[in-house]
Amino acid sequence: MANWTLETIAWDRFDASKVDPEILRNIKAAAMVERNGGDYGIYLGRVFADDPEFVQSVDRWVTEEVQHGLALGRWAQLADPGWDFDAAFARFRAGYQLPLDAQSSVRGSQAGEMMARCIVETGTSSYYSALKDATEEPVLKQICAKIAADEFRHYKLFYDHMRRCLARDRLSRWQRLRIGWSRLAESEDDELAYAYFAANEPEGAIYDRRSSGNSYARRAYAIYSEPHVQRAMAMVLKAVGLEPQGRLNAWMTRLGLWFLRRRAARLALTAA
Repeated sequence: MANWTLETIAWDRFDASKVDPEILRNIKAAAMVERNGGDYGIYLGRVFADDPEFVQSVDRWVTEEVQHGLALGRWAQLADPGWDFDAAFARFRAGYQLPLDAQSSVRGSQAGEMMARCIVETGTSSYYSALKDATEEPVLKQICAKIAADEFRHYKLFYDHMRRCLARDRLSRWQRLRIGWSRLAESEDDELAYAYFAANEPEGAIYDRRSSGNSYARRAYAIYSEPHVQRAMAMVLKAVGLEPQGRLNAWMTRLGLWFLRRRAARLALTAA
C-alpha cells in the first residue's frame, strides 16, 4: 500500500505564478515514464516468476510508480491546462515498448537485474530530490518530496533482494560495476528521449532521439547540486559493494558534478 494518494496532495495550494516552464517540460516527460511502470512490472514478474513473494513486492512497486505518473501528469495539466495527458501517454505507448517477451533478465541473472534496478532507483531518488529543491511551486515541491521518499524506499527493496540473489548468483564487484555502468549509459536511450518528444512536441513533428534526449538532459542536469550527487554516489557504491562514504565518494561526487554542469552548459549553448 502506498504511503500517500492523489487525494493527500494539497492541490488547492497550486500557484501558477511559480511554475518554471523549463521544469514543466521535463515533468511532462517524467509523467510518461512513471505511468508506464506497469510494463516494468510485467517484465520483472517474468524474471522472478520463481519467487512469488518478491513478485508481490513488485506489484506494490508498480502501484506506486503509476501513482507517481498520475500525480505528475495532474500537476502538469494544472500548469498547462491545454495539455492532454492521456493523449500524450497514448502517443508515448504507441512509439515506445519494453521487451515484454523476455523470460529471463537481460542483465544475465536475477542479481544483475536487481543491480540495474538499484541504479534506476538511485537516479530517480536523486532527480526528484533535485526537482523538489529546484522548484518554487508548492504543489510540485510536495509531489517531488513524496516521490523521492518512495524511490529511496524502492532502492532498499531492490538492494535487499539483490543481496539475497547474490548468495546464489555470486556476482563480483567488477560484474556489478559493469552492470551499473551499462544501466547508467542507458539513461540516455530512447525511453526518456521519446517520453520528452511525446509529451512536448506537436502532432506531426518528427522524432529525433538525439535532439529530444538533449532537450531533456539540459533541463535535468542543470538542477543538481552537490548533496544530490553525493547521496547518489553513496547509493551506487553501496550497490557495487564498496564503502559508500569516504574519499572515493568525494572523488566521484566532484567528477559527477563536473560532468553534469559541463554537459548542461554545452547543451545550453546549443539551445537544446
